[in-house]
Amino acid sequence: MRDKRDHAILALLQAEQAASVCELAEATGASPATIRRDLQRLDRAGLLRRTYGGATLLEGAEGDAPFLTVEARNREEKTRIAEAAAETIRDGHTIVLDIGTTTLQLARLLRGRRLTVITSNLAAVDVLQDDEKVHVVVLAGDYDPTYRSVSGHLTTETLRLLRADHAFLGVSGVSADGDLRDTTIAQIPIKQAMAAACDAVTVMADSSKFPGTGTGRVILPDVPTRVITNTAPPPGVSAAFARKKMEVMVV
Repeated sequence: MRDKRDHAILALLQAEQAASVCELAEATGASPATIRRDLQRLDRAGLLRRTYGGATLLEGAEGDAPFLTVEARNREEKTRIAEAAAETIRDGHTIVLDIGTTTLQLARLLRGRRLTVITSNLAAVDVLQDDEKVHVVVLAGDYDPTYRSVSGHLTTETLRLLRADHAFLGVSGVSADGDLRDTTIAQIPIKQAMAAACDAVTVMADSSKFPGTGTGRVILPDVPTRVITNTAPPPGVSAAFARKKMEVMVV
């Protein structure tokens, strides 16, 4: 329930740039006291700026904006990243696609290829569902309209039953010490289960993710891991990736 309120709060701020506690309470159906606690928590997470009587959106912050809003941002960069990722996939592979708009660009490039695609990304399902060559496996879970995905305990547990060649993950941001972060705690176990189900992991992150915020830390298993981005990460992040033996591909 808290995650759904977070989505609603951030979506309203994306649309209006600022909102009062009363406006947010009316939009979410929560009490003003609950909204004040939410705003304090989201401010600490770096997703908004708490103000007297309400909150404003941080300048340049994407937060958990509605999917269609985010999809249009940095589309050219996301497409280049997706093209590089697609070149690493061999016909006959089984891959896992995470939620997000960069993975959606990758899904568009997979049409017509002999692949199995396991995903919680319903926008990717829309792209691939009528392709005769692509076998699509849709993960179980609760529908999330903000991310156009499924999520929750069922999603994580389903992934434990599966095995794939390669996971392609998105993140909310990358911290200055090279940690992969996500703004929605509920997505952390799903991303980690996706990675654990695969022999290799690729993280797809455009330059807006460096540096990035998020209260959740995504810890990947000890498998070959690559980060594909459109500009070189800051030196400290690159050094952290090197220490973690994570390859960086700049496209």
